Amino acid sequence: MNLKYLLLFLISCAGFAQKSDFPTAKVDSIVNRIQVPVFPAYQVNVIKLGAKGDSVFNNKAVFDKAMALCKKKGGGTIIVPKGIYKINGPIHFVSNVNLKIEEGAKIKFSDNPKDYLPLVLTSWEGTMLYNYSPLIYAADCTNIAITGQGVIDGEGGKIWKSFKAKEGPGKNLSRDMNHNNTPGKDRKFGEGYFLRPQMIQFLNCKNILVENVRIENSPFWCLHLLKSQNITVRGISYKSLNHNNDGIDPEYAKDVLIENVTFDNGDDNVAIKAGRDHEGRANTAMPSENIVIRNCNFKGLHGVVIGSEMSAGVQNVFVENCKTAGYLKRGIYLKTNADRGGYIKNVFVRNIQLDQVEDCLYITANYHGEGKGYQSDISNIHFSNITCNKALESGIVIQGFPDKKIKNITLNNIEIKEAKNALSNENAENVLMTDVFIGNRATVPTAVSKH
Repeated sequence: MNLKYLLLFLISCAGFAQKSDFPTAKVDSIVNRIQVPVFPAYQVNVIKLGAKGDSVFNNKAVFDKAMALCKKKGGGTIIVPKGIYKINGPIHFVSNVNLKIEEGAKIKFSDNPKDYLPLVLTSWEGTMLYNYSPLIYAADCTNIAITGQGVIDGEGGKIWKSFKAKEGPGKNLSRDMNHNNTPGKDRKFGEGYFLRPQMIQFLNCKNILVENVRIENSPFWCLHLLKSQNITVRGISYKSLNHNNDGIDPEYAKDVLIENVTFDNGDDNVAIKAGRDHEGRANTAMPSENIVIRNCNFKGLHGVVIGSEMSAGVQNVFVENCKTAGYLKRGIYLKTNADRGGYIKNVFVRNIQLDQVEDCLYITANYHGEGKGYQSDISNIHFSNITCNKALESGIVIQGFPDKKIKNITLNNIEIKEAKNALSNENAENVLMTDVFIGNRATVPTAVSKH
């Protein structure tokens, strides 16, 4: 359907409409069980250990010492006071530590790739492998936090940015290893492969808080929540506009609350993932699930994305009370293809205000037209109370396969004031629309004209 103005007004049956209501009780139960970590009373100020906030001195050894002291004491808070702290290499967390970056403080990482060796276990676009250490890295930790009003600067716009044009062979090798089930110990990348590290990554961690800090200039994804659970991200802000600067990437993540975040990213604001292809499908016991995103300001490429790496499955995602602070290419974007398998189900989105977008709501099972043999299941997707001022391309897009249809989509109280293409709906069943307006709302019909 390729009409500039379209009025859709369908009355859905009451039985199905009830199931599509936003499940507030379910959201409350998830939020109530996500507890923020509590830390021992011990505190260490990096200045007292010899740190210099002069933007020149290499504070790597000082921060390592602060972590070691906290480990010896059973945990505590590392205080980073006002100043610019150059660190030539990563910060590696231990359990029970709060890294508190105070107002006026900035941690500025080096951009020399050699500083992020030796290799650590990480993930790159949905495939587990060994690569450069993320700039802030926590593996197998419990009770950890990054807090305060300060800034984390990844210095990603120079050397790291140049890696993008050279990453193809390394990226393809990682995907071949995924498809061929290459043993993990043999998946070694780093120098010569040009796969950029994430800014902050939590791997196999529990009880995480990231609060109020500002994230700038990441080399790659900004905040990667990998195989972790019980996570609160709130009050943080971004200015990170390099290649692939996703804001928050929950991957194989469980029980996640993302709220009051101000995004300004060079890529997706929130991108929910769950592994890629063969490796992801082998991890079906670890879907990404129970993720609440609310009261956020979107700005960047896309607002909330699920996929395209989602092969272990994504379920129980709740997005509400968010708006845009600038242009988005797509507002809400669910994407997978026939290489992925897995499923996307039980997604509820309500009370979203979008300004100008390319596409407002987009669900596709044929992302990039790639793949074969592993079509994904997409079902039970519910949108309500969404407004958009202008869609430069499409208002609503739903794309399934003839032999694997997208099922059970509800759209209730959607108003897109202007769209080049109103609606594209193919290979889907049980698509129910109530009070959906694209273009000008129709009023009473005009009388027959007299000749």
